[in-house]
Amino acid sequence: MLCTHSLLIKHFAIRTLFLSQHQSPSTFKGISVNLTSMADTNKAAVEVFEGDDLAVSLAKYVADLSNKFTSERGAFTVCLSGGSMLEYLRKLPEPPYLDSLEWSKWHVFWLDERVVPKTHEDSNYKLALDGLLCKVPIPPGNVYAINDALSPEGAADDYERRIKELVDKNVITLSPTSGFPKFDLILLGMGPDGHVASLFPGHPLVQENKRWVTFIKDSPKPPPERITLTFPVINACAYAALVVTGKTEADAIHSALGKSENPVKLPVALVSPEGELKWFLDKDAASKL
Repeated sequence: MLCTHSLLIKHFAIRTLFLSQHQSPSTFKGISVNLTSMADTNKAAVEVFEGDDLAVSLAKYVADLSNKFTSERGAFTVCLSGGSMLEYLRKLPEPPYLDSLEWSKWHVFWLDERVVPKTHEDSNYKLALDGLLCKVPIPPGNVYAINDALSPEGAADDYERRIKELVDKNVITLSPTSGFPKFDLILLGMGPDGHVASLFPGHPLVQENKRWVTFIKDSPKPPPERITLTFPVINACAYAALVVTGKTEADAIHSALGKSENPVKLPVALVSPEGELKWFLDKDAASKL
């Protein structure tokens, strides 16, 4: 354990996702529907949850994928996000998953990271360490944090180099379609502005299509210096989960999943994996659909 800092219906009436007001919360286990994805190419499942059911469902989803990939190819590559993601993964380091998952075959990466020391409160690594990694027996060598001693440019180059080394070792596969690294699972959150990873609305990095990992020095959300996986990498993954909660995210969710007339897509609307996409929403986040 790491206990040191070392969417096939287009624009379906999504309101059918909601419970009748007369149903008790105890009967609510997540109602789902398939919708055409934001890029109108793939399917995405949307589920809306109440209370603890989101964390319960997310844990089972991750565990099922862990079992699938460790059985099929002997490894499970997962990219974590910061923010509240670790809170929603809180059921993973508990029974039955703590003792049943093949944690030794997990390989953990970050979707994006702030260029700060690993001990800093803004570090996504520290967030994951405290919330998950310190509680499960993933080998330290299978946890790929950024080199926080480097500049943003250097850290991005180094992270891309390390991913390429793992592709050479067949730990990470390559997409036969795009040639970009194909992570088994990418776990994404979303900000109120519709950003994912450190890819912000209107920023040139949203259009980056050659690099695997890039850097940003002028993030509109502090801290300003970060590294991030690019959209070609995000969209090469086998499975992607978008976990979004709260009323402040409702407008961006409506823009991405509702009948928005805005021709400018938010970054979250550009998430269109080659594989499967699933949205985990609470009722507040889904309230404007």
